[in-house]
Amino acid sequence: MNVPSPNFVYFAVIGAVIFNLSAAPLWGRLVLLVLNVAFFCTFLGGVVSALPYLCFLAVGFAGLRIIGRWPSTPVFLIFMAMVLFGFFDLKHYTFIPASTYLPFSYTAVGLSYVFFRVLHLIIDARQGAIPGKIGPLTYINYTMNFTCLVSGPIQLYPDYKRTRHDTRLPLDIFAISRAVERMIVGYFKVAIVSLIFQRAQQGWILDFAAVDGFMAHAIYGALIGGIYPLFLYANFSGYTDFVIGAARLFRLELPENFNDPFSSENFIVFWSRWHITLSNWLKTYVYMPLVMTSMRRLPSQKLEAYFGVFAYFVTFFLVGAWHGQTAAFLFFGVLQGGGVAANKLYQITMAQMLTRKRYRALAVKPVYIACCRGLTFTWFAFTLLWFWSSWQQLDVSVR
Repeated sequence: MNVPSPNFVYFAVIGAVIFNLSAAPLWGRLVLLVLNVAFFCTFLGGVVSALPYLCFLAVGFAGLRIIGRWPSTPVFLIFMAMVLFGFFDLKHYTFIPASTYLPFSYTAVGLSYVFFRVLHLIIDARQGAIPGKIGPLTYINYTMNFTCLVSGPIQLYPDYKRTRHDTRLPLDIFAISRAVERMIVGYFKVAIVSLIFQRAQQGWILDFAAVDGFMAHAIYGALIGGIYPLFLYANFSGYTDFVIGAARLFRLELPENFNDPFSSENFIVFWSRWHITLSNWLKTYVYMPLVMTSMRRLPSQKLEAYFGVFAYFVTFFLVGAWHGQTAAFLFFGVLQGGGVAANKLYQITMAQMLTRKRYRALAVKPVYIACCRGLTFTWFAFTLLWFWSSWQQLDVSVR
């Protein structure tokens, strides 16, 4: 079942009506379970195709329970290794031997987002940060939440528990109206706006081969590369708007995933406004641990800022690596990590050269802000080349 689509709307609206027939917590959990399982089943080609996915979830639940009782380092590392290997193997990452791949077809829909939820539960269970006991029913409903299974956003369990179990959000006519409006806006972005951008890019790609001269190629190249981020934003933010609205009908409050990203003054700020839940997850579970570990092992005020540069690179390299299974996406990760790390290094250097006060004064000048926004957008557009093209296509275009 596509999201968004008319079929999904029917599914969500009918499900929401049934869900809100009773305020009993058990009723809500059971209805959500049925909806989550039913939605997942629309992607199956048979019972066997669901088994690898279910095994992955079972390993995650076992890790959550066992590590919650015995949070020893060896046990934690064993389950982390099992979850990581299971994810990489099921997603067919190229650095995993093909001989380990399963010899039959299976579904992996939404596995990338389920992976983050499962890892989050295991890590927080070791740290004793999981609020309350998570039973099988709650675990399935949280990890397999149909409203955000396919492409996020990535909601952490405490936030899910707050709106699903701790506080029953009101669902009056105003809340319903805002939810429906959000769904309509999201559907418009995905079905119309993103399609316009996609068709425009495809047309310019065809025109590119027909034009002559360096300037004409440069203009078309800029148009082709520059419109793809707009398409991606309309498509992804539209999807997010749609599922946030749908989830609200079930009294669930999903986190926002975008906040005017193209107004960002630098690449670091950009990643705090684009795919917010992904970057926040990685900052919490990768960036901060890397910085803290580096500072403990090499306690030096002079090096502290450079630890941040290194941690930024690793964190946003993983953003790229997570997006795809091939070497091209590893290169995408290098560009993402390199962009954020270079941005941080630039800030450190400018503060040293100009002093912090003068650098802050420079950073608020309108011309400087406009240039920074242009560079940020340009770099992001460049990093996305391999989302819509390939090395072979780029080589032919250059020639």
